[in-house]
Amino acid sequence: LLTSSGAGTGLAGGRVPKGGAVLSIERLNKIIEINKREKYAIVQAGVFLSEFLNELEKQNLYYPPNPTETNCFLGSNAALNSSGAKSFKYGPTRNFIQALKIVLPDGSFLKLNRGEVFANGLKANLVAESGKEFSFDLPTYRMPDVKNAAGYYSKPNMDLIDLFIGSEGTLGIITEVKLKLLVKPIGFFSAVIFFDNEVKALDFIEDASTESRKPYNNNSKPIDALSVEFFDRNALKFLINDFSGIPQNAQAAVWVEQDIFNGSQEQIFEAWLRLIENHCDTPEKSWLAMSKKEREKIKNFRHAISSKISEYIIRNKLNKVGTDTAVQDSHFREYYFASKKLAEEGGLNYVVYGHFGDSHMHLNMLPKSEEELERAKELYLTLCKMAVELGGTVSAEHGIGKFKTNLLELMYGEEGVKEMAAVKKALDKNLILNIGNVIDQRYLK
Repeated sequence: LLTSSGAGTGLAGGRVPKGGAVLSIERLNKIIEINKREKYAIVQAGVFLSEFLNELEKQNLYYPPNPTETNCFLGSNAALNSSGAKSFKYGPTRNFIQALKIVLPDGSFLKLNRGEVFANGLKANLVAESGKEFSFDLPTYRMPDVKNAAGYYSKPNMDLIDLFIGSEGTLGIITEVKLKLLVKPIGFFSAVIFFDNEVKALDFIEDASTESRKPYNNNSKPIDALSVEFFDRNALKFLINDFSGIPQNAQAAVWVEQDIFNGSQEQIFEAWLRLIENHCDTPEKSWLAMSKKEREKIKNFRHAISSKISEYIIRNKLNKVGTDTAVQDSHFREYYFASKKLAEEGGLNYVVYGHFGDSHMHLNMLPKSEEELERAKELYLTLCKMAVELGGTVSAEHGIGKFKTNLLELMYGEEGVKEMAAVKKALDKNLILNIGNVIDQRYLK
């Protein structure tokens, strides 16, 4: 058995071995090329995202799909199809991958360039550099039309590079990635808006999302959100001691950010202010930022919630049970209120925040006893089932790893997981690579 290990920032236990050897990719750490003219970079899999972003900053280039934790490896981002706050506008890592170099479980080398190797319907054929062929059928399930990081990507006539993106190291080890880059924006607009009513906050999110998805007019539009994120009143309680500007009666907050490539920054600022005034009773209490210093304060607010919850858990010797679900936009409000109601009826402390522009919610339950922990686990499963019933996913960004393999059946059924297992067996006939990730081992017998 061989388990590949990234930088250790994953949240689903993927790098924890089930016996055998552990292969670290940390020495594959070279930025091979940054091509400013053609807007791409070629990096080895063990390059830290933070190092890459710093290098791009020097060259006035931009790579948007970075997760919250930047001490991760770019190869791992590809293996997990990672995403973060900017996924509202730019989508996940998949959208920026132009080529991969992969070592298959039998030691064969495979290079895939986007736009070159496609499935024939659901029939896949891959040819390694040695000339060895791998032929297999892709899964027949229909993936949810939401932000999704659960299971193997499969669509008729798909580009086969996408099979490996998000496969969590179960089909091969990514050693090199070619990434699309953009020109660095000329500026950013950032804001945190506080609401005395969470319904108003959700209305604001809907309008901001709708405006942002409208087509460009003369290559510009005043509202074009990069990120749209939500914090409930319980999240604000965790933050209020460190951020004195949070209003005492705030029931919710929304963080928005926009990258600016052209047009008037003043026009963009005024457009957002009008939208805020349409939904917020106290717009003067909002935090609006255009300068780098002001944005840093807001950025710190946005990133503080996860660390505050972690500190609370450690200090009180508690467990956390947190969802990573996303649903169809049309069902999100229903899902949000139903989830909160179930947590409250179960007598569980909870905190809600997340990428609400993507209809993607993290409901973090904080059980205070073993009994509450069992209740939280039961509710977690209920919320995952509900998400799937509403056309969604059990994992929007954190992947399946070893912790959530039981949840794939909820999404794709037993037959769908068997089809994934068949793909795994076709590429890893000796079943040695990252066993326990994504596919429950009972399907691999």
